[in-house]
Amino acid sequence: MTSAALHRALTDPPSRPLPPEAAALLRDLDAPPRLAAHLRAVHGVAADLLAWLAARHPDVPVDREAVLFGAATHDIGKCLHPAELSGPGSAHEPDGHRLLLARGVPERLARFARTHASWTGPGTTLEDHLVSLADKVWKAKRVPGLEQLVVGRLAGAAPAWQVFMELDDLLTRIAEGADARLAFQNAYPLASG
Repeated sequence: MTSAALHRALTDPPSRPLPPEAAALLRDLDAPPRLAAHLRAVHGVAADLLAWLAARHPDVPVDREAVLFGAATHDIGKCLHPAELSGPGSAHEPDGHRLLLARGVPERLARFARTHASWTGPGTTLEDHLVSLADKVWKAKRVPGLEQLVVGRLAGAAPAWQVFMELDDLLTRIAEGADARLAFQNAYPLASG
């Protein structure tokens, strides 16, 4: 049975609802409500990034479903490592990846649990970088190296400086909403119950 706090974290405005499969996983795992709220905040930012990408760089191929699912589940390993909800740690990354695979989630969607904090790893894609970027900028954290990776992936049709300026404007606008997203996340308890 889903706790009332988890139900609210998954359904209350203002954040966009998670993909149904992701929300079902969180319910099945009786995820901490604060984790669900965090995943909704990051998912909402990822949707904003994808909307910008579709408008400004429509010719850039991107697996929209993967980005949205990845943003909605990237920290799911924190169900297994709840201390990492309020403190440092990276055990949730490989364990979250294994958890998703064990639940039947395909690798193309499960990988974000493993890659969201290692965007410079070999074989990372634009999709990995977008999930990582959403996981940073939702709270107004700017990571120049990560942003440069995204610019590098998008530069081609437009000059790199132009892509950088457009992305910087977008990230600045997104960062302006960080206080509301943080308040949304922090309104929920760290533990289910």
